[in-house]
Amino acid sequence: MISIKNLLVQRNGRDSLKIESLTIKKGETLAVVGPNGAGKSTFLLTLADLLKPVRGEVRFHEKPLKEWDELEYRRKIAFVFQDPLLMDMSVKDNIGLGLKFRGVKKEAAREQVFKWSKAMGVDSLLNRRAGQLSGGEAQRVSLARAFVLDPELLLMDEPFSAVDPQTRSQLLKDLSKVLAQDHRTTIFVTHNLKEAAQFGDRVAVIIDGELKQVGKPKQIKGKPVDKSVRAFLKEL
Repeated sequence: MISIKNLLVQRNGRDSLKIESLTIKKGETLAVVGPNGAGKSTFLLTLADLLKPVRGEVRFHEKPLKEWDELEYRRKIAFVFQDPLLMDMSVKDNIGLGLKFRGVKKEAAREQVFKWSKAMGVDSLLNRRAGQLSGGEAQRVSLARAFVLDPELLLMDEPFSAVDPQTRSQLLKDLSKVLAQDHRTTIFVTHNLKEAAQFGDRVAVIIDGELKQVGKPKQIKGKPVDKSVRAFLKEL
């Protein structure tokens, strides 16, 4: 689904991300790990076409991002942030907001809102205001709001880091179950290698703005590619 070659992304005039080569298959979950400020969020923002590379190319379905119509591409992706960013309205209206913007008929929208609210475990909260939700509930609503748009590519930037460990563990289990059934291409940023191993088909390690290693979790843990990856793994 995605192929990247000779990528260089700069922010504020400085190199923020370098990727020589990376391919991501349709239906794959890629977990992205690395220290703070390593370039993980830059990677997601580039895939979302919110940051433009100064060199190299990102292809989606073999077509360069720069050749995609921006609105058409945006409709194929969904972004889940660390903070849920819900509107001051009911859970039901928050989940269905994107469908409303797209002009989906009310009955069809209602069915999709119920389907994904149930999948994310918030179907009993549909009439509750967003401001009355716990952190975990709000993030579940945020995930339902992303899935309801039926994105081909789901981008998640540490979506569970702001919730308590017990809530985080349950959210991860529920989301893993949905993705196992749904086979949606997902790129998931996390600081937690155990979480990455549990959640990702492969793990990508980004350090100092460079993609250092991609592989199965056991492979990366057993054979780190260089000293920087080895040092990062020891700190976890």
